[in-house]
Formats: sequence, C-alpha cells, structure tokens
Amino acid sequence: MININDIKNGMTVIFNNNLCLIIDFQHVKPARGPAFIRIKYKNIKTGAILEETFNSHIKVERAHVERVSMSYLYNQGDKYVFMNTKDYSQLEVDKDILKDNIKYLKENLEVELNIYEGNIININLPEKVEYEVTQTMDAVKGNTSGSASKDATIETGLVVKVPLFIKTGEKIIINTSDGKYSSRA
Repeated sequence: MININDIKNGMTVIFNNNLCLIIDFQHVKPARGPAFIRIKYKNIKTGAILEETFNSHIKVERAHVERVSMSYLYNQGDKYVFMNTKDYSQLEVDKDILKDNIKYLKENLEVELNIYEGNIININLPEKVEYEVTQTMDAVKGNTSGSASKDATIETGLVVKVPLFIKTGEKIIINTSDGKYSSRA
C-alpha cells in the first residue's frame, strides 16, 4: 500500500478492486480546508476514463505491472503475434486487448506489452512511427481555399490527413497518440 500523495502520472494502481492507469494527478491545496488529491485515471478492464477526488491520507494498492519489449510479427485471424526481443519467444495477443492500436501495427514495430498477474492488459506504442503512403490523390493546383490537406492511406490501411505535397510512396511520420500526420520521414 502506498499513500495517495506518492502517486505519479503513468503509475498503475488498484482502485475499488479495478486495475487503473493514472493519467493525471493533481495535489490541490485550497485556501480553506484540508488538501485533497484529484486523480484522472483509466480503468484498464473497461477502458473508461474516470475522475475522482480523495483526501490526502488515503492509501491505495500499487499494481506491479511487468513491461516487456516486443516486436510485432504478423496477425492470424483475431490473434496478433509478437516476439520478445530478449529471448525471442513468441506470444499471441487477442485483438480485444489491442483495441484501436491495431491500426498502427506494422511488421517489426517495437512495442511494449504490459503484463499484470500473467495477463496482458495493454500495449504501449512508440510515440511516433514511420509509415509509407500507399495511396493518395494528386494535389490540384489552386485547391487551397480551405485547409490545405488531403486523405492518404498508409501501409496499415489507416487513412490520415496529410499536406498536399505528400505523394504516394513517400514515408511519413504519424503520431500514434492522436493518429495525425507529424512530418516527412
């Protein structure tokens, strides 16, 4: 058990018998009254993002999550196969665990799997990943009255908005947290 004051962003704890990832932590000291802690967290099982306020004397249980570096190999139906980069063992992960991260997976992408009590709870992708543009329309000269962007399909099938100068076959960098174009590779 740890004091609620010792919680930090990114830490995994157990609230109300649920495994939760801390997204935002604020220690609030009002002018009058005792200090309190406001926490925004993600329930790992349901994916719901919740916010709660606690007194500063509360204790919570810290969950010891193992982070394993893996490399994505391929998918086989609803199973996605990853290889441990240290001992080369392979692990199948169900698509329900990967959720929206599936659209960013490409062959040999280095990811981090979080394992709690022998179960994979989620996957951490790199912040930015390089992809090849497989399809995009050519820019029409003078077509910049609105926002100067167009749709492009990347090698995983994900469609992203890119600037007009990006062409099919070019490499671009995508921010995996919001799915937006970042820069040319």
